[in-house]
Amino acid sequence: MTTERPPTIDPAAALRWHRAAPASSPWLHEEVARRMEQRLQWIRQAPAAWCHWEPVRGGLQAHALLRARYPQAPCHVVETTPRRQALAEQALAPAWWSAERWKGGAVRFEAPAPGAVQMLWANMQLHMAADPQALIAQWQQALSADGYLMFSCLGPDTLRELHALYAALGWPPPAHACTDMHDWGDMLLAHGFAEPVVDMEHITLTFPSAARLLQELRELGGNLHPGRFAGLRGRRWKARLEQALTERLARPEHGGQLALTFEIIYGHAYKPLPRKPGVPVADESAVSLQDMRAMLRGNRQR
Repeated sequence: MTTERPPTIDPAAALRWHRAAPASSPWLHEEVARRMEQRLQWIRQAPAAWCHWEPVRGGLQAHALLRARYPQAPCHVVETTPRRQALAEQALAPAWWSAERWKGGAVRFEAPAPGAVQMLWANMQLHMAADPQALIAQWQQALSADGYLMFSCLGPDTLRELHALYAALGWPPPAHACTDMHDWGDMLLAHGFAEPVVDMEHITLTFPSAARLLQELRELGGNLHPGRFAGLRGRRWKARLEQALTERLARPEHGGQLALTFEIIYGHAYKPLPRKPGVPVADESAVSLQDMRAMLRGNRQR
């Protein structure tokens, strides 16, 4: 990325959404988290401690899968709004009589100290962040050397049918543009991660009606594009939108249901071990004539 922040995200709108987002895990978030959890089977070293970043939106069911995979590892749960923090404690804290409160795999509702965890799990967070590079930097700081980040987010093909519909009707964009997976890899490298592996897949969701489709979109996120409609629209506009959705998004191959594409990006990267201090290099270096001849002979032989 050549800029610090995504160009099509309004920071004020992103902050409002972050504070007002539904305190629940959408179905798509849970499904993506389930698929991402399966990828942990390829990582041999289990974390001694790990961090779940924003589990209320990222997936409470997924949290149970991760706890089952790493039952002895303490977990730090990080929520960045008081409302979701309270809900996370209510949903994830062990009962007062449970041994989990004091045994090794306890849940701690606080941010980890720098370098305190070996895995940080962040599901479906980055595409709604106004400053994703600052978020990545926080994650990198929380990880210990040789720890790893597991993340997912939406990619640029998301809602391509809805973008085409709005453009055909001459309306402003229905959503902000999502970042390409190659740019995520560049940002990870720029913030001290190593060996980033980023890939993607397309998921098609179908809906029986335009009303159900719009309800799902409201649960998934908001339109953070700076050029979005400036004010509220009325009932006539909504009726026109629902009619256009019904006419343009119905797919015979899906039994006439309305179809939307979501591009899901998955990624992981390691925090490398600190480099050993290099040997000081002198202002001038001397190479003997004999050594120079030996090097030249070696180059000719190769």
